[in-house]
Amino acid sequence: MNWDDLRIIAAVRDEGTYAGASARLRIDETTVGRRLARIQRDLGVPLFDAVDGMRRPTRHCEAVLEHVGAMAAHVAAIDRLGESQPGPVGHLRIASTNAVAEELLAPHASTFLRDNPGLTLQFLTSSGNVKFSRWQADLAIRLRKPEKGDFTISKLGEIRLYFFEPADRGGGEPVACVYPDELDGIPEAQFLRAKRLKNVRCITDNIRIIRTMIQSRQAVGVLPEPSCGALLADRDLRATLLPRRRDAWLLVQNHLKRDPATRLTIAWVRQCFRDFAQG
Repeated sequence: MNWDDLRIIAAVRDEGTYAGASARLRIDETTVGRRLARIQRDLGVPLFDAVDGMRRPTRHCEAVLEHVGAMAAHVAAIDRLGESQPGPVGHLRIASTNAVAEELLAPHASTFLRDNPGLTLQFLTSSGNVKFSRWQADLAIRLRKPEKGDFTISKLGEIRLYFFEPADRGGGEPVACVYPDELDGIPEAQFLRAKRLKNVRCITDNIRIIRTMIQSRQAVGVLPEPSCGALLADRDLRATLLPRRRDAWLLVQNHLKRDPATRLTIAWVRQCFRDFAQG
């Protein structure tokens, strides 16, 4: 068993297919299948079951990867031995939505990195929740509480939500920006549905699109407070605070909980949320 073999197991678990693991590791798909077959033969246990065209990890696979996670942490610690930078040293991958990264973290990132020259932050962002696995992110910020998972979770705070509409409806019925059906459970979608809006012709989960539409003063929609900016002071818009808020949750890989670089980054993320709440 070698490190490359273990990386193949992890890649297939995370991607769900040989093709996905092949693209991630940049090796031939046939090679992935052949080496995984050899690994399973050598171990004498099945690592994956084929279910609906996907590779689902068995309990043996999860047990193997628990050890691999610990090994990865030790490898990272060995790599840091030669570093001469003062303070904690590490490369932390933070998964979050675009809005959280751009509006809450980025404004404070330069100062944090300047004060901690041994740290590197990699932001993994998307309109929705970035996939959080041991191999793709170290920390994640979620606006919906995960039901379960092999990670430590704690609450960061609450985010207020505002409904925006043109102050002057003289231009006709504004376009309503709503969320896709799969987001029906979030407070924003429930509020919009209860208003029984007309002219629903913009469907998106991208906050920047909704904000741009609202800025045109020809659309209505809901924005989280970090993305509102100058819109709250715009007299051509009417802003209504929603009764419900979104909870923000911090997810941390269990094997990194005691890592100094991770602990320092967690403290910084928490301070970013506190600063915004107090601002």
